[in-house]
Amino acid sequence: MTNSGFKSPSAIAGLRKKIIYVDDVNYSLVSVKNRIGEHFDIFPAQSVAKMLELLKGFKPDLILMDINMPDVNGYEGLKILKENKEYADIPVIFLTSNSDRESIVKGFSLGAVDYVVKPFTAPQLIESIENQLHPGRKKESSQNEEDGNKPIILVVDDVSSMLRAIQYALQDRYKVYMLSKSEDVVDFLRNRRPDLFLLDYLMPELSGFDLIPIIRALPQHEDTPIIIITTEGTLDHVHEAMSLGASDFIVKPFKPKELVEKVARHLRITKELRGVKEEMKNLYG
Repeated sequence: MTNSGFKSPSAIAGLRKKIIYVDDVNYSLVSVKNRIGEHFDIFPAQSVAKMLELLKGFKPDLILMDINMPDVNGYEGLKILKENKEYADIPVIFLTSNSDRESIVKGFSLGAVDYVVKPFTAPQLIESIENQLHPGRKKESSQNEEDGNKPIILVVDDVSSMLRAIQYALQDRYKVYMLSKSEDVVDFLRNRRPDLFLLDYLMPELSGFDLIPIIRALPQHEDTPIIIITTEGTLDHVHEAMSLGASDFIVKPFKPKELVEKVARHLRITKELRGVKEEMKNLYG
């Protein structure tokens, strides 16, 4: 067991949080328990079926889950949890060797709260867990100023897993800011000028459609690309979005490549159109 003298907030507070770890490899189960067991109570499960058995006895504070497992994989296991009202609110972190972007985005889009890639360090995993158990400690990595002059993308969606999925899909090329409350958009725009908006259609206060005219009313955003993200891809929805001033539409679930290509295309088109407008202005005043 690792004993570096470091204590997690949960351990310091004397709060022994219960975590179920699902992995079909016994070595992994033992390793995780040895490395973070002094901070949390770890309950091993070698399959999704075993996890469900454990859930009949108690409700854990969090679930760690591998993806590559026989019979029922981690993605399927997460779907089972989300479809059950008793378990749907249990935060799930994928702990897996799958490091490709497609796997990461799929994990978040299904509802995972975080995604840790093996091999990992004990502090890295503890921080990921603590960020979910004590969300007030979490820092917004999307607001890291080290992103320099990357184009700014503002994503507005009330589902945190969707925000993270979009962030992972775009963060290599763009500076991604995320808002979970649509009513915070106006305040955000007082301090920053996004190069593109990604807006969820259905949100509790203001919908994506409600936000479009608000954004378009601002002179600096009269031509800024606005892409609506929704599960509703009907022709009526598309027509309504476009009539309000949306630039495009993307339907959930989406592939990361599709999203990246749409964002890049609209940024390129807007840059070209603004260049033409500037030339015309210089020529004709």
